[in-house]
Amino acid sequence: MELIIVKNQLEGGKAGLKLLSQAMQNGAKTLGLATGSTPVEFYNQVVNSSLDFSEMTSVNLDEYVGLDGSNEQSYRYFMNKHLFDEKPFKENFLPNGKALDLDAEVKAYDQVIANHPIDWQILGIGQNGHIGFNEPGTKETVTTHVVDLTPSTIKANARFFENEAEVPKQAISMGLATIMKTKEIVLMAYGKEKAQALKGMIEGEVSIDLPASLLKKHPHVTVIADEAAASLLNQ
Repeated sequence: MELIIVKNQLEGGKAGLKLLSQAMQNGAKTLGLATGSTPVEFYNQVVNSSLDFSEMTSVNLDEYVGLDGSNEQSYRYFMNKHLFDEKPFKENFLPNGKALDLDAEVKAYDQVIANHPIDWQILGIGQNGHIGFNEPGTKETVTTHVVDLTPSTIKANARFFENEAEVPKQAISMGLATIMKTKEIVLMAYGKEKAQALKGMIEGEVSIDLPASLLKKHPHVTVIADEAAASLLNQ
């Protein structure tokens, strides 16, 4: 696991762009993408770059249950706004949050990933150590699944909604087993509120109680963290 410490999200975005460029030069064709505030500056850097995604495929980590792509709080809408509208891909895949049969949607998304193995995956980390929507206690063997969001995750995501009551209570998420099969992972962490989770991930024991710690078993992970997020690390 490689650690890159940066001053701020702007530097982190530039570092992420450099890693992505290298991956594409080395033949990466399918990108695993994340949403939320963490990767926004990275996407800004990508949009303003000369990178061409017309022959690339993207597969997103997750989507809220109950929201369609026209909803401003959906992850499809987020991706369109921050990346896809400016940098068209050959194909984009996200879970269908409005699927009538969630079990069937989970299986269908597993098949999408089987058909498009992920070469380069971007991740954030939750304050409780979740990655994607894989909350503490999630089984290491799980693939795409429907998640009941924890109160802490709902509270953390409430800033994107008018009030906490509007935050969906479920999401469809890639599972830990799926994430661990990706060829290369770049995890970004910014702010002091992520410091404890990052310390546990890097310096603690591997445990499903802190899902991100499983990444220590992955052969190719780079962590990009600002000074605040890295402030508790013993280095």
